Amino acid sequence: MYQVVAPQTEEEWEHYYEIRWQVLRAPLQEPRGSEKDEYEQHAWHRMVIDDQGKVVGVARLHIVNTDEGQIRYMAVIEQHRRKGLATIMLESLEAIARQESVKRVILNARKSATNFYENLGYHVTGEAPEIFGQIPHMQMCKPLEGVEVIIRNPQWCLDLQNIWHQQIPITQLMGIRVFQYTGSTFETRAALNPKMNLQGTMFAGSIYSLATLTGWGLVHLMMKEQKIEGDIVLADADIHYHKPVTELPRSIANFENIEGDFKPLENNQKARITVKVEVLDDVTPVAEFIGQYVVMPKEKIED
Repeated sequence: MYQVVAPQTEEEWEHYYEIRWQVLRAPLQEPRGSEKDEYEQHAWHRMVIDDQGKVVGVARLHIVNTDEGQIRYMAVIEQHRRKGLATIMLESLEAIARQESVKRVILNARKSATNFYENLGYHVTGEAPEIFGQIPHMQMCKPLEGVEVIIRNPQWCLDLQNIWHQQIPITQLMGIRVFQYTGSTFETRAALNPKMNLQGTMFAGSIYSLATLTGWGLVHLMMKEQKIEGDIVLADADIHYHKPVTELPRSIANFENIEGDFKPLENNQKARITVKVEVLDDVTPVAEFIGQYVVMPKEKIED
């Protein structure tokens, strides 16, 4: 399980900058110190840690002016790449930019990475200076006003959200919506105010509902990917609450945290899928949910 957090302690900052140097500067034979610039104290920093607490990815947002923010120093260590970590760091920094009322985010991407950023809503606006005169870069931009971060198969995500709103009307009152689906990670979000209790935090039952729907939604999308039909029901669940939600309710599930498969459906039997879901308050983990879902085979209609 990966988490996106802000570095806090001196040790965390050391690991944060070490990843920057190892991934971005050491391969260019640049000295230590070249991984920093004059904007460090005026920027938002995020890093990804694994389940052992090891820093495996880093990124930074600097607000250039009232309209524009720039993301720089995006780096993920090699053995943890292709797991969606860069995507979740980008999304976290873009969320901060939105909170700061920034209208667009820019970044300078290596030419080999432009397709990755284009898939996340960025477009090339021109050439950028080469890094240390060695690596060609392109400047890219993403408008933020009204942007929904639905990456893969947006129609599936819209259909899923409509199913929730039509069949479970309370999801509309809770403001639950699909926020992102990358093909490996599924994230939902909720509006906080309608569900705040007397302590100014989110009701535990609302957190449970958000996590349940996120797990259900990931199973639904997984079935769409594999062209499988069936009816999904929650058979059992367990949730552990660590901290209250006071700011931004987020619920994230990853394909890598799914156990089980759909093979029993081929024999007209039930399939059992276990999904682990993490609930966050912005970037702070607040609850862990494990849901056991049963997929019932579709009844065949006789002619």
